[in-house]
Amino acid sequence: MKKYLHTLFIISLIFVAACSRKPGPASALKPTAFGAALVESSGGKQIGATGMVLPYPLVVQVNDEQGAAVPGGALVEFSGPADVSFNPPSGLTDSSGQVTTNVALGGMAGRYQLTAHTSTKARKPVELKVEEIALGYQQQVGSRLDDKYCSRCHNPESTAERVSNFDNLEVKPHPLTEGETLNKMSDADLTAIISHGGPALNKSPLMPPYGYTLNKTEIEALIAYIRLISDPPYHASGMVYAHN
Repeated sequence: MKKYLHTLFIISLIFVAACSRKPGPASALKPTAFGAALVESSGGKQIGATGMVLPYPLVVQVNDEQGAAVPGGALVEFSGPADVSFNPPSGLTDSSGQVTTNVALGGMAGRYQLTAHTSTKARKPVELKVEEIALGYQQQVGSRLDDKYCSRCHNPESTAERVSNFDNLEVKPHPLTEGETLNKMSDADLTAIISHGGPALNKSPLMPPYGYTLNKTEIEALIAYIRLISDPPYHASGMVYAHN
């Protein structure tokens, strides 16, 4: 398990490094307007499956120096690691100053850093970094287990498909993305608390044991999922960082 996570986060760092490259060949689109800043409207920090299109499009907005949208004509181009695709890869801002693209992540699990590019009237480059997360098979299994057993209590937000029990609990569970807390716990700690419940680590008994519900492989998958969605990102102790 530790060896797998060690490899996973090295891959994630390589993806981030790969995104530092310049955008590809110039777009055939010709801008008729220019801005001073790029902001994300929606679509960042999504979680999707490797090799698949993200559930929601990435939408960015070009603003002028006063912070107002630049409608109709500012060029935005998108870039990322070599195995990420954008549809379309570039576009001119619409009447609301926005450009929309659909993103398909690569075939390896990890964090992907994408970049939106535009330029000022003086041709000064302007960039916006956006991070997305791709789940491999193991993390996808963990995500399904989260949906089935964990999210009703650990996710404070209710949806039409799932009503959260978070507000009804006297001791509030940590969201599974809460890296400030969960990153400090070892894999053995997480295994213990998932298997034997909160009392295994002197935590709330409201956390039930799942050792008779989930097998070892499923618990490892759930931990792999927790590690990958962590905010801030989880870094395994003793890992070797990749360099350009």
